[in-house]
Amino acid sequence: MNSDKKTAIELLEDLRAQRITATDLLEQTIQHAEYVAETYNPFSVKLYDRARQAAAKADELLAQGLGGPLCGLPITIKESQWLAGIPLANGSRTGDMIPQETSAAVQRLEDAGAIIFAKTTCPEFCLTGTTSSALYGTTTNPWNRERTCGGSSGGAGAAVAAGAGTLSLGGDGGGSIRIPAAFCGIVGFKPSYKAVPREPCNPSWSTIVSYGPMARTVADARLMYSVIAANNDEHAYVDSLQAHRLHPLPLSGQKVIVSEDLGIAPIDDDVRMTFRWIIAQLQEAGVEIIHDHPHLPSSVIAWATSAMYDTWSFQKDKENPLDGLEQGTLDSMNFGASITEEEFNAAEDHREAIHAAYKAMFDRHNCSTFITPTLGVEAFKHTLRHPKYVGSTRITYPWLDWATFLYDANLIGMPACALPMGLGNEGLPLSIQVQGPRGSDAAVLDFAEHLEAIIGWDHAPKDSASEPKANTDDDDFDEDESKGIINQMKRARARLLQLRGTTSK
Repeated sequence: MNSDKKTAIELLEDLRAQRITATDLLEQTIQHAEYVAETYNPFSVKLYDRARQAAAKADELLAQGLGGPLCGLPITIKESQWLAGIPLANGSRTGDMIPQETSAAVQRLEDAGAIIFAKTTCPEFCLTGTTSSALYGTTTNPWNRERTCGGSSGGAGAAVAAGAGTLSLGGDGGGSIRIPAAFCGIVGFKPSYKAVPREPCNPSWSTIVSYGPMARTVADARLMYSVIAANNDEHAYVDSLQAHRLHPLPLSGQKVIVSEDLGIAPIDDDVRMTFRWIIAQLQEAGVEIIHDHPHLPSSVIAWATSAMYDTWSFQKDKENPLDGLEQGTLDSMNFGASITEEEFNAAEDHREAIHAAYKAMFDRHNCSTFITPTLGVEAFKHTLRHPKYVGSTRITYPWLDWATFLYDANLIGMPACALPMGLGNEGLPLSIQVQGPRGSDAAVLDFAEHLEAIIGWDHAPKDSASEPKANTDDDDFDEDESKGIINQMKRARARLLQLRGTTSK
C-alpha cells in the first residue's frame, strides 16, 4: 500500500476494513517521514515511540469495531502547541518549557484516535511567514528545495505536501496556516475565532489566533475540523457541519463576491490571470459573480501593531527578555516595546471598522461568500525573509505588506480556507481563498470543496531526491536593511493614528 499518496479518508476506510493495521500504517508513515525529514526538514520533535504505543491501542479498538473518527491515523501537530510531557521551545533557543497539560484541540485529536508521530517546525515564536530558526534550521518547500515553505506553520505545510501524514494541526494568527498551504500546494483552513478551543496554550496573540487543519483535500480538512471544533454560545459549529453534510448546498445559483486585489494588494500577473480563469469557470458552472471588495486600506498596520504590542507585553516580564533571541525576533520585540498604549488602542479600534466594512459588503449583495487570491506571489527563495517584489510593488519596511489578503480574517475572526488553484510561471503552486462571515465555517468549507472540484487539482510535488540538498544555512537578509527599522516604524505611526481620525503629536 502506497499510504503517502492516499487521503486521510481513504486511509481511515482501509483501517476500518482491516486492509492495514494502525501499527503497519504508522511504520510506513515513519519510514517515509524519515526521508522527508532528511530532504525538507519539517519536524522539530519526533514522537515515534509514543506513537507506536498509541498505534497498538488503536489496533485493539479497531479489531473490536471501536475507536473514534480518526482512530489509527498518523498526524502531526505544530511545535508551538502544548502536548503534556513533551518539551516545547516554540522555535526558540530560549524555550525550555515542558507543558503539564495538553492543548484542548490536540486532546480532541487524540481522543478521536489520531496518532501524533511528530511535531512540526515553526520560526522563533511563530512570528514570521517563513520557517527558519537557529534552533531547527530551515524547512524547505517540497516543490523546490530552494524555495520557502512559508510560515509560521511551515513544517506542517511541507510535511503534508510531501506525504508525511495526511493531516497536520496548524495555527494561524496572521496567515500562518494559509501562507504555507499556498506555497506548498495544499488546503489550509483557518476557522472562525474561538470555533476551536485552544487553551491551555501560549498566551500571546490570544485574540487573533485560530488552530485549524492542514490537509491535501478539503474533505480531509473538514474531517479534522469536525473533530477539533466545538459549539459555543456564539455559534453551533459542529451542528452546522452536520447540517451541511446532510443538506449540502448546490453550486449552481449561488452568489459570490470576488476581488482579485482588494483594490490595493500587490499581485503577480500569473496569480491574477489564474484567478480570473478560475472565476470564469465558476461563472460557467452557474455561480453569480459579483465584483466588489470591502473598500479598506491594507490592515497590515493595525495587525502588526496589535500583534507585536501583544507579543512584547508577555515577553517583557521575563528576567532577560531579549537575551538569546534571533535578529528578526529582536526587531519585532523592539517594535512592540516602542508602541504606545494609544497606538495599540487605535489599532484595536480599527478592527471594528474592518468588521463594519465586511458586514456592509456582505449586506449590500445579500451574499456571504468572498473569494480572493490567498497570496499574490509564488514561494520565494528560502534565504529571504520576504519577497523583494510582488507585481511591480517593492516590498520594504516598515510593513513588508506582501500578505495583504490574509490579515482581515484574523483581525475580525472570519473563517478562511486556502486551496490550490494551479501552477504559476515558475511551476510552483498558486492559491485561492474562500472567506465568509464569522460563524460560516461549514458554508466556507462547502464552497471550497465545490471550487476544488472545478479546479481539479491533482498535482503533487516532484520527487527531488536525486537533486542536491538545498543550502539551508543562515539567510542572506541584508542586515543593513534592518538598521533603522524602528525609526521607520515610528515615522509611520501617523498613518496608524489616522485610522481613528487622530494625528501623531
